[in-house]
Amino acid sequence: MKIIQPTLATKRSLYGVLFVAPWLFGFIFLFAIPLYESFVYSLSELKLAIGGFETTFKGLAYYKELFTVHPTFNRLLVDSTVEMLLNVPSIVIFSLFAATLLNQKFRGRGIARAIFFLPVLLSASVLSLEMSNGLGDVVSGITGDTNGKAGEMFSMGGKELMFLLMDAGLPLQLIGFIVDFVTQIYQVISKSGVQILIFLAALQSISPSLYEAAKIEGTTGYEAFWKITFPMISPMLLTNIVYTIIDSFTNNKLNKLIMDTAFQSLNFSQSAAMAWVYFAMTSLILVVAVGLISRKVFYHD
Repeated sequence: MKIIQPTLATKRSLYGVLFVAPWLFGFIFLFAIPLYESFVYSLSELKLAIGGFETTFKGLAYYKELFTVHPTFNRLLVDSTVEMLLNVPSIVIFSLFAATLLNQKFRGRGIARAIFFLPVLLSASVLSLEMSNGLGDVVSGITGDTNGKAGEMFSMGGKELMFLLMDAGLPLQLIGFIVDFVTQIYQVISKSGVQILIFLAALQSISPSLYEAAKIEGTTGYEAFWKITFPMISPMLLTNIVYTIIDSFTNNKLNKLIMDTAFQSLNFSQSAAMAWVYFAMTSLILVVAVGLISRKVFYHD
């Protein structure tokens, strides 16, 4: 009896299935049932009763309430999305730049890599928040903001940059955007540690022979980056974009609103509806981002 040997493509497919098997089993046995129950709760009125709880079907009433009655949900949803659209390019570009520098050979390279990963462990966002709040009074007095929100945009160095841009005659709205973008460096660094490691792994997987052959042909460093480095790490670029989008949605004011609605207001049905709207928004952004970027990804076989 002749034994049919599996092809290379079949072997790779089996390896892929084995790789995702732990997540798949975890999703089926630990996550699928709570996910289904939370969707049921979002369509029902949940009331605590003796020995458990009771549900009364309400349809899309809680979803309608979120968009038409709730005072803050729409604003926080938009703010979270806009913040994600601003932060993701900054974090990914900075991570690629830092990984490219850290991939060079120099003394103390290991220590430098550890320093860039420390904010992930030490949470530098707390430091950024304290620095931002310290300039709140100055910013509010200049821009006329009386609710203190403008001060949240500025951190160390923001005051000097703000006055410099004002002397240049730029409008206040543009100044606010520029200073907000520049002074996010603390948040960018604190959220770039994992992305830097992923980019480093991708850079170190590129064969040196490609650069040697390009150098013999007279390729400049700029051309080598865009013709060799960037295409070879493009799969990890897509991975980092997906990771950064998800990470940006895991720690913001909307998440806090969802948890407070469930565990402080004890309105579990409305909290479930918020979570599902948030999940749908995140999924839509991921589908669009992956659909647009995956067309340009180069997979080296």
